[in-house]
Amino acid sequence: MTYTQIKYDVADNIATITINRPEKMNAFTNTMLKEMCDAFDQIDADDDVRAVVVTGSGDRAFCAGADLTPEGGGKPFASSDPVDDYSDPRVRDGGGKLTLRIYQCLKPVIAAVNGAAVGVGATLQLPMDFRLASETARFGFVFARRGIAPDGAASWFLPHIVGRPQALEWCMTGRVFNAQEALDGGLIRSIHKPEELLPAAYALAREIVDNTAPVSIALTRQMLWQIPCADHPMEAHKIDSRIIFNRAKSGDAAEGIASFLEKRDPVYPDKVSTDMPDTFPWWEEPVYK
Repeated sequence: MTYTQIKYDVADNIATITINRPEKMNAFTNTMLKEMCDAFDQIDADDDVRAVVVTGSGDRAFCAGADLTPEGGGKPFASSDPVDDYSDPRVRDGGGKLTLRIYQCLKPVIAAVNGAAVGVGATLQLPMDFRLASETARFGFVFARRGIAPDGAASWFLPHIVGRPQALEWCMTGRVFNAQEALDGGLIRSIHKPEELLPAAYALAREIVDNTAPVSIALTRQMLWQIPCADHPMEAHKIDSRIIFNRAKSGDAAEGIASFLEKRDPVYPDKVSTDMPDTFPWWEEPVYK
């Protein structure tokens, strides 16, 4: 796919997705949705990519919400066409399609929030593993002030990240708030001067890339996102046990022990594309219906 509204680059095992409509404050469109989903498909298929950084182009916005103008290519929401039932794919929220794709990613994802992040610009960050923000960043779950409701499966993601009381306050007031409130509320990891934001995001990505096994990271990411929703810790114990049993026999485990004992940097041999344990995935993927 040729990208027109995002930039996609890979360097030193780190992929960078840059939302690239600076003249429109990187407002979200259906084209951008398709391009970002395609980029995450590339990321999962490329063993050379070990981590992902997502940011916005320019210094004004990460993504200032949905482009509601005709030149934006149409509203990136569900279709307004008549449908026979709500399982029709045209009913689906575009922001949710993207957040679910990011949720499924097998690589760690870091948001570098360089400016305004409002509406879908706020919710698309929620399935990312770390959110770092510029001092100039602003956040807003403004849906109730637009006569709609939260998109992007935010009703699931946001309470998991910040807790229900904070999620209720931000979504019910719909106010736009600054980076310090986002930090205090648990939405972001850290605040940085604008010129230090991307270096901080890459430093975090680098720490993961240089020290961990890709298969372990892919498994850990899905375990920590999915298992806390289980009904009983026995579910976690079953999944842990089967994965650990499998990974203990792997080349990665042998290398992890050898490199520790030999006091050297590890060189993990296993690949996400070919060496995931046969117990993965341990869940049945739900379908939209």
